[in-house]
Amino acid sequence: MASHRNAPDPGDDLFGGSPPASGGARADGHALSGGGRPAANQPLADRLRPRRLEDVVGQDHLLGPDGALTRMLARGTLASLILWGGPGVGKTTIARLLADAASLRFMQISAVFSGVADLKRAFDDARRLAGTGRGTLLFVDEIHRFNRAQQDGFLPVVEDGTIVLVGATTENPSFALNSALLSRCQVMVLRRLDDAALEALLVRAEEEAGHVLPLTEPARATLRAMADGDGRYLLNMVEQILALNAPEPLDPQALASLLAKRAVLYDRDREEHYNLISALHKSLRGSDPDAALYWFARMLEGGEDPRYLARRLTRFAAEDVGMADPSALRLAIAAWETYERLGSPEGELALAQLVVHLGTAPKSNAVYKAYGAARRAAKATGSLMPPAHILNAPTKLMKEIGYGVGYQYDHDADDAFSGQNYFPDEMERQSFYRPTGRGYEHEIKRRLDTWTRMRASRASEEET
Repeated sequence: MASHRNAPDPGDDLFGGSPPASGGARADGHALSGGGRPAANQPLADRLRPRRLEDVVGQDHLLGPDGALTRMLARGTLASLILWGGPGVGKTTIARLLADAASLRFMQISAVFSGVADLKRAFDDARRLAGTGRGTLLFVDEIHRFNRAQQDGFLPVVEDGTIVLVGATTENPSFALNSALLSRCQVMVLRRLDDAALEALLVRAEEEAGHVLPLTEPARATLRAMADGDGRYLLNMVEQILALNAPEPLDPQALASLLAKRAVLYDRDREEHYNLISALHKSLRGSDPDAALYWFARMLEGGEDPRYLARRLTRFAAEDVGMADPSALRLAIAAWETYERLGSPEGELALAQLVVHLGTAPKSNAVYKAYGAARRAAKATGSLMPPAHILNAPTKLMKEIGYGVGYQYDHDADDAFSGQNYFPDEMERQSFYRPTGRGYEHEIKRRLDTWTRMRASRASEEET
């Protein structure tokens, strides 16, 4: 079915829309070959853009027979959407093809280059078109770049049906978008392209080129790994390989020397930062030092400050290892100090050693839980005085009113344990710290159990 298209943005997502059905020139100025196919001098990713939703790879959970978008189109009710996914997974493509499938005019703006005036023009155009009985799908690339006021501007035109909004973002919508806008849209999560989807793109590229890529099987696997889930990046690398006209298949080493390494996808002040530190922390808690080392290395390769990692690892030593291995906290401080003295990259080895120690250490959050329980009790009973027998009496008056009377010096008692009460007189004895019995806490638990029995026995003797 026919639909109007604005010129694609140069930074369009992978496979962003189908060309017109006849030869000639496209709106973006690229020549077209006969039959509506792009000319051979266009970028490979542009030439391989799918013309149907079912041709989009890697998003079967949305576009497969039972996919969310497939069901939505079958009902004839296309809702406003937020497409959330990494680069090169097909956000723009899907938006364009959705407009085709729903018989909507496709309009595109980028939040990077657009302002309030651009939004107003887009809304006015959509209103005029609605007067002719035709709807508009407004695709907003990088929608998270709009500020709160600009995002609020979408609310009335989404609510009254002037536009079907499809926003694309690489950021977590929960953090990047207003709750009011989110409540009016359905969030669709686009997956990074897996190995099978990337291989499907390689096959399409070979069909377009008319011959197989000059790669050994290991090099082919390396190429998919280098793409890191980004289909556009994969096809850009394929284009470099095709231009090489290699006389013999490239092995992984030759391939790596030919292609520039892809930068690690990591942003120190965005969601990826919190995702990776969460993965590191939970891998350590799960006693998996290998996974923990991987996430630790991922963060360093992404440019994370090693001091931030040292701080978080020290926190883990206190919070998740605790008294099960008291040496963990000492090692954390030592590793941190080692990094400060040696710097990068030598000092990072001390942090790696700490990661392995924490990952293999017995785990206990008993101190963490005990501290929380003690704080809650302190807030509830914050005005109670200590019992008089444990108060110092430096003045005559304090001695006269009972300060220090009856205090038993523990070192004079059997086993250096008096069993006296140290909680306020008005407060029942509390048990905050409950050792797990793992690691060093096994010994602590045995010791505390012994003292509990001794305390009960001496309290019984005093009563009789």
